[in-house]
Amino acid sequence: MTNAGKNLGKLYLVPAPLDFGCKQEAALESVMPMGTVQAAANITHWICENAKTTRAYLKRIDASCTLSAPIQSQVITELPREVHKKGDHQGGFDAKPLLAMAMQGQDMGLVSEAGMPAVADPGSSVVRAAHDLGIQVVALVGPVSLLLALASSGMNGQNFAFVGYLPQDAQERSRRIKELELLAHKTGQTQLFIETPYRNAPLWSALVQTLQGNTRLAFSSGITLPDATHRSTAVQQWRKLAAGQLPDGLNNQTPAVFAIGN
Repeated sequence: MTNAGKNLGKLYLVPAPLDFGCKQEAALESVMPMGTVQAAANITHWICENAKTTRAYLKRIDASCTLSAPIQSQVITELPREVHKKGDHQGGFDAKPLLAMAMQGQDMGLVSEAGMPAVADPGSSVVRAAHDLGIQVVALVGPVSLLLALASSGMNGQNFAFVGYLPQDAQERSRRIKELELLAHKTGQTQLFIETPYRNAPLWSALVQTLQGNTRLAFSSGITLPDATHRSTAVQQWRKLAAGQLPDGLNNQTPAVFAIGN
């Protein structure tokens, strides 16, 4: 769709710090370029996962760079709950109505609870809709946990895939782990995945028990925080830990990214 002659707003993809849900927060200036903070401070219309979380983020931005409008006057629209649960990357949700203000010339921001929106988070439907409506999309610079974890893993950064969450059912999870391991060994493709922090322990146990000893297993936890941990070694080394013991740096409170490969 073309909108030649129309004064359209832009859709800014605004990254957020990776400390959502963590006990400590990273200093905003240490994880976010000032250009990104300034651009976010100028936005007054938002599309987000959670309005409360977005307001808290705007307070952090305001402390570094004064917002162009008070938080109470910011227009914040949440994505529907079903988008959070099922995702919106398969095209089943029409996000065009959410961009009505951009069609009227108002810049808008898309933000998730942590990291880059639409990457391992909802928001791709909004980006697609912006392109279809002729709205310029501007991706701002900021932390992306998947790439930071991949770079820290020592695994193949030329060929990799993010596969989301693994099944919760123990048998299905083990079957999926074996599938991903086979793919990693056959193609050299690093397999990245995440889990809700309180399920880190059972996932880790399943990985160590199911994977072959020569498969490399890595995790990155608390990325960008002062106590961030990046560890990567062969499964046979991880098996030297006592049964049920999590490695140092991995716990049931802090978000983590996991990777398997050669």
